[in-house]
Amino acid sequence: MSADSASLAAPALAARRERGIGLACALGVLAIWTGFILSARLATQQSLLPWDLAALRYLGSLPVGLAMAAAFGLPRLPWRRTLALMATAAFGFPFAAYVGTRYAPAAHGGVLMTGLLPFATALLAALVLGEGWSRRRLLSLGVVGLGIGLLALGSLGLHPGAWRGDLIFLLGCLSWAAFTVMLRLWRVPATAAATILALYPPLLYLPPWLLLRGLPFEGVGGLTLAYHLVYQGVLAVAVAGFLFTRAVTALGGATTTTITALVPALAALLAWPLLGEPLGAAGLLGVVLVSAGMMLGVLGGGR
Repeated sequence: MSADSASLAAPALAARRERGIGLACALGVLAIWTGFILSARLATQQSLLPWDLAALRYLGSLPVGLAMAAAFGLPRLPWRRTLALMATAAFGFPFAAYVGTRYAPAAHGGVLMTGLLPFATALLAALVLGEGWSRRRLLSLGVVGLGIGLLALGSLGLHPGAWRGDLIFLLGCLSWAAFTVMLRLWRVPATAAATILALYPPLLYLPPWLLLRGLPFEGVGGLTLAYHLVYQGVLAVAVAGFLFTRAVTALGGATTTTITALVPALAALLAWPLLGEPLGAAGLLGVVLVSAGMMLGVLGGGR
């Protein structure tokens, strides 16, 4: 291979490698978020209030945040941007999940918090970043939207009165969509975003929680507390925060959130045997369509 052809091939190889890293990171987020929705619903069956589940989240993330700060230093981001990232991803999104699952099943959380995320993100990106929608992207979102509608239809009829949780889930979806757009707008590095989400929120939340709640974990088993401490604090905050930011950097917000649109399908399928929340025929068809729409969006590339 000549020097000229090698110099031309190098950028293509780097681009393919970057896309592969982005896809791997997005699939990691998909797995963690699916478990996050199921864990939040499970906590309601374990006598854990939303405020206490959030405390476990921050207790688990604090050591990770301290370790990351020691390894990489404190993020050099203006305080207004730091507060905006925390308000959306560290408080708005998780609290919507913890409170919403007290009123609505896991399938609703998957549909409304992550299934609608590609649409909310694409809309905000168009308004803030001027990103356009290709024909393939529109087709992908249309298929995903139809699948989510069927998934919701198959679930909503089985759980009347869940509208309160559904409204809260929508707020969570908008929170994470705003976070996604801010990552792109400000080009926040993955390590900086993960450190911000893991380190600062515990310092803001835990002191008043301890003052107001005292010792709130009476009657909750040690294994239950340890599970939520690790899953909510380490995986859902530090690991997912890093992977999501890295995926957005490599793939763009549109493709990343199209992949995570598969969360409601997986959450609904797993909630059936694990949590005893059945899924009807319409819901099963919705799972297939969401999966097909996700694949169409990913194979189409784009950002």
